[in-house]
Formats: sequence, structure tokens, C-alpha cells
Amino acid sequence: MRFPSPLQNGVLVKRYKRFMADVELSSGELVTAHCTQPGSMMGLIEPGRPVWLSESDNPKRKLKYSWELVEVDLGAGPVIVGVNTGLPNRLVAEAIEAGEIGELTGYEALKREVRYGENSRIDILLTAQDAPPCYVEVKNVTLMRDAGLAEFPDAVTTRGAKHFRELAAMVAQGYRAVTVFVAQRADADKFAVARDIDPAYGEAFDMARAAGVEVVCYACAPSPKKIDIARQIPIVA
Repeated sequence: MRFPSPLQNGVLVKRYKRFMADVELSSGELVTAHCTQPGSMMGLIEPGRPVWLSESDNPKRKLKYSWELVEVDLGAGPVIVGVNTGLPNRLVAEAIEAGEIGELTGYEALKREVRYGENSRIDILLTAQDAPPCYVEVKNVTLMRDAGLAEFPDAVTTRGAKHFRELAAMVAQGYRAVTVFVAQRADADKFAVARDIDPAYGEAFDMARAAGVEVVCYACAPSPKKIDIARQIPIVA
């Protein structure tokens, strides 16, 4: 997926109130950008980090800038991380339609944001005449504390545990359910659940897998020009 217009680069001044970030653009202008990431953004929000913003021409938006990318370095050189939580659903949908996610090929129709479960919406619903519907939940992954190991979540997420319970219920009804973790960073070699951050989510993860919910993880290769799903990485815990 290519960004529709060139991104504005700058440096992070501060992230605050969860959904706001002050950025000094390369022009010297100080702007406030919308941050879609509701988690802690651990390891990504230190002031002075290089960042990239997209700019909207929608006059109804309160903030015309959105925070898209940040550069980090865990000691092996700088890496660009995608922080826009709105992108993984689109990236996975495009990859499915292109036949790039082997676990999710063979379906005839793809719908997004379909109501199901306990007043929830499934990110992607796949259907075919000769197969049960497949409910696909997409999770955005940015956390990395040890080089190469992508982790989720970066904060307690009761909503995430609820999603696993709902997916397990779909499997019990005879449907298929898959959670796709999307690591928006090219330095991810493997994936694990951050059980020390949210033990309840780890328990829900184990319960769902035991109930038949499938789990896969794919890594991206973000850049200021585009971001695409690049490769599958193993789940280690």
C-alpha cells in the first residue's frame, strides 16, 4: 500500500492524552497530530525520535495530521515502525485478495466490519459456497523489547481478551476463526504474547487456541513511501 501523498517528516516532541502527539516538522513548524494507537506505545514515544505524518485535506477534521511512522534503534541500526492502527486491517484485506496469506486463500467474498458476537464487529469476514464462514480478527503489533521479538499487547487490553472469547464461540458454532497479528516493523523475526504485561490476555490467547482459533503473524516493511505485508514470522509463545 502506497501512501496517497508524501509524508511530512519531523521529530516527536511529546505524545499525550493517548491520541495526540506534538511534532516539530522539518520546516520548524510545531503541529499536533492525531495518534490512533490507544496502547502505551512502549519504546516508541521518547522525545526527539524521527517521525512521519500524513496530512488530510478534510476541512471537518480537528487535526489535519496523523502520525504514521516512527524511527527506532535497538542497537542493530535504525528501523521504521508503523504506528497507525487503522492500516493493518486494510493491509490484511489487500493481502488476502492478492492471495498473499496462504492460510486465508480460497474464499470468494470479503467483507469488513461485520457485526457479530457480543455487540462487536469482526475486522474481516470471508465466505465461500463450499466452506464455513471465516472470522478474521486483526491485531496491530509495534512492541519490541528484545531484538527480533515482536510482542502484543503493550498495555492491558480487556477488549482483546473479549475478542478471543468471541472467536472461540464462533468455532464452537462450526465456523472458522483466525487472528492475524501484524507486526508493523521489518526487524520482527518472531512473535510472542506479552504475558507479563497482560496475564489475562495470555490466558485468553491460550484458551482460544485450545478451542480451535487459529493464530498467525505477519511482518511488514514500512517506509515513508509505502507499507506492505512482507513475510510470515513464527509464534513462539
